[in-house]
Amino acid sequence: MRIKTQPTRDLARGLVELAAQARALAYAPYSQYPVGAAVVAKSGKIYTGSNIENASYGLTVCAERNAIFKGVTEGEREFVALAVVTTNGGSPCGACRQVAFEFMRPDAMVYLADETSRVTRAFTLGALLPDGFTPAKLRQGQKRARDDRNQTKK
Repeated sequence: MRIKTQPTRDLARGLVELAAQARALAYAPYSQYPVGAAVVAKSGKIYTGSNIENASYGLTVCAERNAIFKGVTEGEREFVALAVVTTNGGSPCGACRQVAFEFMRPDAMVYLADETSRVTRAFTLGALLPDGFTPAKLRQGQKRARDDRNQTKK
């Protein structure tokens, strides 16, 4: 499915609806907290995901990361909006925030909705993760480390 990518009420509604459908497919036998997500790529294509739990809790993958990774494996590299549907409109975990920050601009919209698909909160990714770690920050740190090593060799 492709849609226009400008943040609008229709975009939010459509993403929330798809995230709710994905939530119905969640595998959450341990937490009993099913989560669905939908993300729209810059291309306009939408990807969905649900949380998939594992008895070894650390191997659980969240809905948001599943949706983003699905898009990345299809060749997408930038997403413009994300919707997450949970029982109570819960917010993405830290790992999901950081993964979103890798592939979304800080001004990308994030919509949180409850199990009735009522949007409980909407904000930018930058508001959700105000000082996210970016590839540019990684490169800056690598350059500084190289420069420091070169200085100590002299």
